[in-house]
Parts: sequence; C-alpha cells; structure tokens
Amino acid sequence: MTELEKAISYIENDEVEKGLNLLHQIKKEASPEEKFLIAEKLYSWGLVNDALEIIDELLEFFPLEGELLLLKAEILIDRDDEEQAIELLNDIESDDPIYVQSLLLLADLYQMQGLNEVSEAKLLKAKKLLPHEPVIDFGLAEFYLSIGQYNKAVSYYHSLLKQNQGSFNGVDLHQRLAECLCAMGQFEESLPHFDEALKNKLEINTLFEYAFAALQGEYYQTAIEKFNELKEIDPEYHSLYLHLAKAYEHEDMLNEAYQVITEGISQDEFNKELFMYKGKIALKLGKEEQAEEAFKQAIALDPGYIEAILTLSKLFFSQERYESVIDNIQTAISYNEYDPHFEWDLAKAYQETEQYEDALKHYETAYNLFKDQHAFLEDYGYFLLEEGQREKAKEVFNKLLELDPASVEIQDILFQLEE
Repeated sequence: MTELEKAISYIENDEVEKGLNLLHQIKKEASPEEKFLIAEKLYSWGLVNDALEIIDELLEFFPLEGELLLLKAEILIDRDDEEQAIELLNDIESDDPIYVQSLLLLADLYQMQGLNEVSEAKLLKAKKLLPHEPVIDFGLAEFYLSIGQYNKAVSYYHSLLKQNQGSFNGVDLHQRLAECLCAMGQFEESLPHFDEALKNKLEINTLFEYAFAALQGEYYQTAIEKFNELKEIDPEYHSLYLHLAKAYEHEDMLNEAYQVITEGISQDEFNKELFMYKGKIALKLGKEEQAEEAFKQAIALDPGYIEAILTLSKLFFSQERYESVIDNIQTAISYNEYDPHFEWDLAKAYQETEQYEDALKHYETAYNLFKDQHAFLEDYGYFLLEEGQREKAKEVFNKLLELDPASVEIQDILFQLEE
C-alpha cells in the first residue's frame, strides 16, 4: 500500500486527523496525477478550499487540462459561482476527452439561468459528438420534460428503453414516460408504463399517478382498483379520496362514493372540497339534510367558497326556503365575498318573499351582468310584468326574442305589450 493509499484509508476509516496529516506530508512530493487524486478526494470529503488550492497549483502548469478545469468548475458551482464555472467550462477544447462532459455540465448551468435555448444547443452538440451515449439521451429527455416539450422527451425515453435501460441514475424511465404521456393527454398509452414502473418498485406516488391517469382516461374500474390499493397501503394519502369517489360516481356507485368521501373527511377534516363533493353526492342520493350540512361545513372552512354558497342557495330554492337563500348570501357578503350570481339569487328570493323593491334593485343590477342569458331574462321579464312595468318588460322580452326568434310565447307577450 502506497503512502497515498494509506492516507486515504485512514480518512475513510474515521482516522481523519491522522489521514489528513499524512496527505499534507506527501502532497509536496506527489506527482501531478497523485495531486489530482488528492484534490478529488478532498472535494468528495467536503474540504473544498484544500481541494481548490491543489487544483489552482496544477492549473499553473497545465492551464488547458480539461479534467482540472472540469473539477474546478464543479467546485465553483458548489460555491454558487456559476459565472466563473461557465467561463472555465467554455475554455475546454473540443478535442479534449472531457469535452462532452463539459457540454453536459454547461447545459445544466445554462438551464439553471433560464437560458433554455443555449442549454438545448449544448445538449444537441454533445448528442452529435456521441450519438449513442445513453447519458446524453437521458439529459435531453430530462431537459425536454422540464420545459414541457413532452413529445421530444418521449422519443428520448423510448430510445433509452430500447437500449434496455429500465432506469437511469436512479430514475425509473417507465415512470417518466408515463408522466410525459399523461401530460400529452395520452392516458391509455401511459397505463402500461405505470404497470412496469410499479413492478420495478411499489411507490405510492407512482400508484396515485397511475390511478389518476386511469380516471382521466375514463378507465374507471382500473382507477377504483388502484385508488383502493393505495388506500390499503396508506389510508392517510389524502388526495386519493376525492378522486376515488369521482371514479365511483362515474360508475353510478353513489353509495360507495358517499362512503369514501366520508372516510376522506375523517382523514382530512379541513378539506373544503371533500365537504363540497359530499354535499353533491348526498343530493344525488336524496339526502338533503346531509347535503345542507356538508355545504355549510365547506363554507365554514372558507367563507368565500362561491361554489358552495351558490349550491346551498340552489338547494334552498328547491325547498322554497327563500329567507335562507337571503341569509346565506348576506352572510357571504358580510365576509366581503361577492359573485354576480348573488344579485340574481337575491332578486328571486326577495321576489318570492314579496320584498319587491329589493327584488327590483337586484334584478336591475343583475341585468347588466346577465342580459345575454335566456334564463335570467325570463325571470326578470315576468317579474316586470307582474310589477306592471310594461316598458321595461318590453325591452327585456325584445332581448329574449333576439336570443330565441322562434318563440311563439315571447312573440305573444310582446304583441300584448304593444296593444
């Protein structure tokens, strides 16, 4: 064993001080190759300044040596000095054996700076020099994935898989390919790759992505199977419950959807979307009391949850609870929340409770917001007729006729208004 090997052995066996002392003794007489090895080791042990001192010393004698420039650039990157690192890497000659490696590192640095076109150019240059090098294909695949050019990423991941590269640098290529295909909306094509990825390693995030891809691709039974598999492995994986309930709903398994969403709430009681969805399923099952309670819980969690507020008002309308509609919307307004539909709902609710002045005020405000919507114009027009405001009613029904020129009923009303 050489003195250098002995020093390295000391350090790697936790006799750090003894090893470093020996290194400092032998580096004075060490050959350039040995000094480079010492610098690499010091860098790997986190002794960056010591490593940099040796590299700078070597660069005085070998200023164009690619390996030295590359190692110094890596150290500078660790010290957040990317600009100087780029300068060094650009100094590496194209005939240097380390040149392609420098291109890959430059590509990473330029991408970190947001210079994606320059980064791509460096990668493609490396690809041209070494067209069959897997590390370059992987770099290109990851680059295109990161900037959202999924079709290009797919071709490079496929290329790696054809080279029998199931994984690369600890990355499962089937999982990456499935991710790209999902981003392109090719959910059916993604499913076999999720299968392969899960065969290689059962990973819960990949299992969730698989189930979600099946749901988006309308393979609801597969989605149900995979979400349930995930639920058994990790019942605290909160994101699964809403999507599993939706998969059940698509299969008309409403009781199962209701049960799952209730389970989800027990796991994640501050998730307003779970309460909202529970309310919707409860309505489909005819459970109006449970639906009302669920919508109120969602609003309690977020007083500005407009969808829940409007849906609760819709439920109250169906139950002819018009005062409850008014209270619901006024409470939201008291929290400085607002939606244009509030005006329409308040107008109808005040009309039903015979508070006609308030109804008219809200109808007039809503008219500017919904004057191109048939349903609103009908509500407003008939209200104006009941209130005897014939000229305003004529204006509204003329707008209705523009939207529905074939309506005999509207034509008759306008004929009567003209008399």
